[in-house]
Amino acid sequence: MISASSRVAPGQTVQVALEQRIAPHWHTYWKNPGDSGQPTSIEWSLPKGATASEIHWPAPKRFDVGPITNYGYEDQVLLLTEIRLPQDLTPGSTATLTAEATWLVCREECIPQQATLALSLPVAASPTPSSDAARLSTALSSLPPKAPFDATSRIDGKDLVVSWPAAATSGARQALFMPNEWGRIQHAAKPVLDRDGDAWRLRMPVGEQPASAGQALEGLLLVDGKAWEVRMPVGGGASPGDGSDLSLWTAMGLALIGGLILNLMPCVFPVLAIKALGFLQGSAREHRRQGLAYTAGVLAAFAALGVVLLALRGAGDSIGWGFQFHSSLFVLLLAWLMFVLGLSLAGQLQIGAGFAGIGQGLASRPGLAGSFFTGVLATVVATPCTAPFMGAAMAFALAQPAPELMAVFLSLGLGLALPYLALACWPALQRRLPRPGPWMEVLKQALAFPMFAAAIWLVWVLAQQAGPMGVLVALAGMGLVALAAWVRAVSRHASPRWRWIGGGTALAAVVATAALVPSLSAITDDSSSASVVATGLDGASGGVVGTGGSGSAGDVGGGRAKPVDNTHEPYSPERLAQLRAQGKPVFVNLTASWCITCLVNERVALSTDEVREAFTRQGVTYLKGDWTRQDPRITALLKQHDRSGVPLYLFYPAGTGSSAQVLPQLLTPGIVTSALRAGAPSVP
Repeated sequence: MISASSRVAPGQTVQVALEQRIAPHWHTYWKNPGDSGQPTSIEWSLPKGATASEIHWPAPKRFDVGPITNYGYEDQVLLLTEIRLPQDLTPGSTATLTAEATWLVCREECIPQQATLALSLPVAASPTPSSDAARLSTALSSLPPKAPFDATSRIDGKDLVVSWPAAATSGARQALFMPNEWGRIQHAAKPVLDRDGDAWRLRMPVGEQPASAGQALEGLLLVDGKAWEVRMPVGGGASPGDGSDLSLWTAMGLALIGGLILNLMPCVFPVLAIKALGFLQGSAREHRRQGLAYTAGVLAAFAALGVVLLALRGAGDSIGWGFQFHSSLFVLLLAWLMFVLGLSLAGQLQIGAGFAGIGQGLASRPGLAGSFFTGVLATVVATPCTAPFMGAAMAFALAQPAPELMAVFLSLGLGLALPYLALACWPALQRRLPRPGPWMEVLKQALAFPMFAAAIWLVWVLAQQAGPMGVLVALAGMGLVALAAWVRAVSRHASPRWRWIGGGTALAAVVATAALVPSLSAITDDSSSASVVATGLDGASGGVVGTGGSGSAGDVGGGRAKPVDNTHEPYSPERLAQLRAQGKPVFVNLTASWCITCLVNERVALSTDEVREAFTRQGVTYLKGDWTRQDPRITALLKQHDRSGVPLYLFYPAGTGSSAQVLPQLLTPGIVTSALRAGAPSVP
């Protein structure tokens, strides 16, 4: 550690630098290390009231080692920091500046290093330059300046295009853009420079986490060896994977088909079956009204979802389909709702006078209100499911202005409501239903068990989010609800006194259930802290990666997390980038505990011996990304591949330049093994 001053003054801003003298053929890393590596970091211990700036990074070099590209420094580098001293320092005292420096130095293998460095600088009335002042002044003047010209950027298909005035760098022969953040470009790809009229145009393939339209893109622009700092809003074109190649009408058509298919999902079909029972009673006119009310409920619910998504997007959140299932409170309330509906269908709890609509008691006009709120319920239970054709439509919608987003969402809602609407308005279809009879009550009670199954599944989802204490809250609430239902049932026909006692006891049980809700927040906060620790370990798998050789440095930088089981590792962008840079085949499964389609696929396809043996035989690394809790890294990968929700299955064949093959949303072992055979060579 060196300083520009041998003596310092109160209130002075002193230049200090971490000097790295690097052995031949070795290198350290820039703030964006590229495909692998770890930037140097400094943690300061300073006199009270002193502050330290971020590191001022010199322009790095590009190191190409096989298929891997890094940005860093060789031979020697000064990493400058400005320390502002407090005004209350006393002349004659000593200001001690202590730095905990950590860095990674690599050749073919990588070695993490750290050191505690200190400067003890006497305090005087005025500062005195040190013998290193000239060197630090030269290093400061050599830092990349802000570009004196305006540079722009845009996403064009799968490429990032950076443009700047041709007059600013006339006769340019080669150029390179180094983004400040990882994942914006494919670092190892060779950039292409050409001239487009009065502007230079630099084209580079985008990386795993491309910048979005309107987002600020920062980095260094190097032209013929000279570097400038640039900050460019991403405009024009559209980010790959945002569904931009679709027209509005195509997206609406795909959404309509996806909504139709949602009716066959196990989370939606019981609700539709319950509503269909209503056609066995009443007139044709009443059936049409019921169908229109149900459709209105579905469309209103989808419109509300669209409004919430627009609000979250306006606040800068990364959101996608099924976003509400990231909330443990929503999952808890929905689990209780499914349990209550199951009790009602089983005849243990009265909600309304009949079973034509689950929500009949929600409004004063029976029948139509029930149909409306059943439509709302169908929408709520449909959102953890992602049907075929929905992915591209949802990705398109989330990248569009409000009118287009709402049009796609309403098309999806219309698809969900269409089978019931057709049944309501087409008497010929109704005549194909069986005649009324005692079987209707038996069927109604039997449909309670899918509701109980949904409640059980939601409690399991809650276990992933809030741990065992969250499960205890959910089960305690269900027990209190069951108590309220039983007390109300046994006292309904008792004497007035016992009816009052039963009603009061039932009300007290409901109030106790509601009182459990605030406790979930504290439980979730504790669980989130533990999850952060676990996620930090998972993300470290390959967090610091060597630039070649055996890759032993993959264990550097916090340790490499053990896989959840013997079949997969947790997904992280860094781990995926490491494996792709090594040319290994990779299978990525993006899933969530609340996604029924995901769980079915894992059970019937990904967990079979046939698929596991194929992974082993082909040398495939299986990465699993869990979106049960919202994870912006997974959201970014979903967006990149035209999806706004899970499941998403990607297979990267062997080879550093291979692109991802997107597998269908409904898997079989044959689909997976066929993809592996087509893309990955057998391991001897």
